[in-house]
Amino acid sequence: MTIEFLRDIDTWSRMESEWNALLARSTANYPFLRYEFQRAWWEHLGGGEWPSGELRIAAWREDGVLRGVAPLFQSTRGGEMRWYFIGSVEISDYLDVIVEGEHHSAFCTALLDALGSLPDSEFRVLDLFNLRTASPTASILEAGAGRRGWKVDRETLQICPVLALPESWEEYLAALDKKDRHEIRRKLRRSEGSEEPMELKLADAGAMEDFFSLMAADKNKAGFLTPAMRDQFRSIARSMEAAGLLQLAFLQAQGRNVAAFFNFDYGNRIWVYNSGMDPQYAASSPGWILLALLVRRAIEQGREAFDFMRGSESYKFQWGGVGEQIHRLTIRKV
Repeated sequence: MTIEFLRDIDTWSRMESEWNALLARSTANYPFLRYEFQRAWWEHLGGGEWPSGELRIAAWREDGVLRGVAPLFQSTRGGEMRWYFIGSVEISDYLDVIVEGEHHSAFCTALLDALGSLPDSEFRVLDLFNLRTASPTASILEAGAGRRGWKVDRETLQICPVLALPESWEEYLAALDKKDRHEIRRKLRRSEGSEEPMELKLADAGAMEDFFSLMAADKNKAGFLTPAMRDQFRSIARSMEAAGLLQLAFLQAQGRNVAAFFNFDYGNRIWVYNSGMDPQYAASSPGWILLALLVRRAIEQGREAFDFMRGSESYKFQWGGVGEQIHRLTIRKV
């Protein structure tokens, strides 16, 4: 197995269709690894999270067919050059190599061989963020690096709650804690039966400015939404919309947006990316109402899961989420 490191945008651009086809066959079929998301991220380097970077995409082909990709780039942080996943760190919840399941171990082993053959001036440290516990990548790389006598560290980063969806809304409600079930039903009845009913509206990427207004109402999120990060989110929304994967949902009261979710609808699950709410309507719990409408919609459309992704906020568990860890794996060639 021969690994080639791709370093130019033009070569990467020609890989779009085969990249996404490989992802669909892979063990890490996440929206953050779609070609569209990765390119949108690269255009803005994570909304300014990285001052600079150079592509180092590791690709393996067999009989002319793309069989494995490690979407990597090289950058310097804290005075040391390292290789990272494209998408690191903050705005891509899950990252991994992209490879067909039967080739996973062989590809990771070949990747370490290829990295080990590079001079120290080119490669010393592989720093991989946001690997899911369910992925075999970290264990394979740990074992392979250990055999080479390299230094390996694994760190647990965050919890990502995932809600497995049943076949019906009533079945879902029945599985919840009695108090939570009662609250959801009460809030929905009140929102739908009041003089000012609240309605779910789906929008296109052109509504991102409305989303930013709601998101920035939270002072912590307002600080995160720098001009560079807004440009990054706009680019992601446009690219994911073009791929048919954007779910930009608003809850409206008398035509006014009072809550919003910026999600992806991909791989038979909803991926909850970010949210915002008008604090003037906090007493009406618009966030919970919109979430209930989206979960119910996902069930009705036959989706298998509602992925809350990174963060251990209590509401994610109240809604039935089950936590899974994500990890950071650091490998140093010695």
